[in-house]
Amino acid sequence: MLKEIFISLLSKYSKDEEYTFTLWNEIEKKHSGKKRYYHTLTHLEHIYNQLHTVKDQIQDWDITLFALFYHDFIYNILKQNNEEQSAKKAVTILGTLDIDKERIQLCYEMIIATKGHQISKHNDINLFTDADLSILGSDWEGYKTYFEHVRKEYNYYPDLLYNPGRIKILRHFLNMFRIFKTDHFYDAYEEKAKLNLQQEIDILSK
Repeated sequence: MLKEIFISLLSKYSKDEEYTFTLWNEIEKKHSGKKRYYHTLTHLEHIYNQLHTVKDQIQDWDITLFALFYHDFIYNILKQNNEEQSAKKAVTILGTLDIDKERIQLCYEMIIATKGHQISKHNDINLFTDADLSILGSDWEGYKTYFEHVRKEYNYYPDLLYNPGRIKILRHFLNMFRIFKTDHFYDAYEEKAKLNLQQEIDILSK
């Protein structure tokens, strides 16, 4: 499904089919790496499905899709600048297409926003970051699979180091006034997300 969506998206901005397939193969390869368990194509599909439910609220659907495909392009658990590097990659790619600079900047800001998930003045960005976090509000089995996959991605670190760091991140979200910035995602996932986060904290604190 994602491949067809990407090819259709690119066809609006480039007539070079070979280039389009090269870009897709690059995305597919990055998200299929052996060290990826959560940040995979399945994650992108999940976000796409979430975004599609609010498509009528999104002003720039195409740029939101570009942000989807590139927001986790760079993912190295030993680095702290994955979002910045992914955003730069997106800017580089979009710069080769028939897309104006203002829209490219929006894509950059959308990807950067996934680092802190703070509220934005741009509703498209809020919808995108909410969709990115929607896994937090899934049923417990789905959430459990999510955090187990994240732990596998960080298997370089022993529990002694991983658990406190993970707890700090989870509490960051719990301490937010609202985890989800838009009413759609807040109503659908806020309550369950807080329960899931607290339950994971309890597990990691044992």
